[in-house]
Amino acid sequence: MASFGHGTRRHPRTRGRTWSRSGPDRATLGIIGAICAVAGFFVLGIVLGPVAMVCGWLAMGRSWAGSRSAPALIALVLGAIDTLLALIFLAGATGSGYGML
Repeated sequence: MASFGHGTRRHPRTRGRTWSRSGPDRATLGIIGAICAVAGFFVLGIVLGPVAMVCGWLAMGRSWAGSRSAPALIALVLGAIDTLLALIFLAGATGSGYGML
């Protein structure tokens, strides 16, 4: 009689089969960064912009060399634009008058 889950095969993600990792993989970080970058255009760009940049940088493997995934590069570029626009908006809002934007 076959038992479910108690056979001789090991779980596919056991230590002997794959490497040990403690966080999300690169594709997930790229997608999270892209979502944060797009959301940063609408709310909290000063916070979500740097978060998107960090997620994009980590998703790219912390280097510019080699193959880069599209969501990671999008997250990095849009995160930088988010942060820059938020800083310009905040600088314009602190001065006298109506602000720059």
